[in-house]
Amino acid sequence: MSLSAELNEEAAVAAVCGRRIVITGGSGFLGISLATHLTSLGAEVVIVSRSRPVAGAWQYCSWDGRTPEDWQRVLEGAFGVVNLAGRSVDCIKTPDHQDEILRSRVESTRAIGRAMRQLQTPPAVWVQMSTAHIYGDPPMAVCDEDSATGCGLAPFVGRAWEEAYRESVLPTQRQVVLRTSFVVGRDRGAGDSAMKRLVPLARWGFGGRVGSGRQGFSWIHETDMNRLFTLGLGDRSMQGTYVASSPNPVTQSEFMRELRRAVGMPIGLPASEWMVRLGARWLLKTDPELALYGRFVRSRRLAEAGFQFRYQELQQAFRDVLS
Repeated sequence: MSLSAELNEEAAVAAVCGRRIVITGGSGFLGISLATHLTSLGAEVVIVSRSRPVAGAWQYCSWDGRTPEDWQRVLEGAFGVVNLAGRSVDCIKTPDHQDEILRSRVESTRAIGRAMRQLQTPPAVWVQMSTAHIYGDPPMAVCDEDSATGCGLAPFVGRAWEEAYRESVLPTQRQVVLRTSFVVGRDRGAGDSAMKRLVPLARWGFGGRVGSGRQGFSWIHETDMNRLFTLGLGDRSMQGTYVASSPNPVTQSEFMRELRRAVGMPIGLPASEWMVRLGARWLLKTDPELALYGRFVRSRRLAEAGFQFRYQELQQAFRDVLS
């Protein structure tokens, strides 16, 4: 029988307070958001990454994302580790970029596993980020933890990422995998938030329907994402794979309509598929399929556990982030 969400969260917060949490691949938007959250709870946070993160109440340790070298010392005696490492998918999918997207995730996960096996006292819990894109881009189906994975680059990478985790995690460690959707949040100077692209487009009047506009847009507010990371670290009953996404996914056209309302722009010019394919590649230097395709996901397991999202509606999430 599951405890109430409030009791679980209180226990998780108490568990991480005063303990060392290591965030690998933590110099980006999501890592800085999580580090800010955990330090506010009284945790000692160490960010391990290739590039130095923005300044904050955390320590920094450099790594190459591939080999267990000096950085592994910060894992010794740590309470938990959260692995976010992976090259951004916000790019043109050249063969080289596809290779980097895959290898940056698989090799960093394996490096953490090798480091764990050299420790006297490894972390008791390993929380691993994954992607909700593992389900592919089904046009109508709403996917949950039991749904079949999809076809294409992103599902292939997602499966390889999770398999590397299963091979690397220690048998004694509690295992939590969060299949994450689009995170709505503030950038905090990390520079890689997807909202950083979308907000200016909406303010300039270009935030209209993309393609059919019916493609799924699953999202989660950063506060709820950080709460799930904290529960994964501190709540012993949380184990296995979870979809990390709001219970109310929307279509792409609904997402952009709410974003325009939030920034006070009454119009949003639509973009046909051919326009997106040209503009994304040559102007924004990114993959047009990130906008043209999507998915609807919702967590069955979190609902059964009684987890209550603080931001269930998109309008509420935008109002907080853009205030």
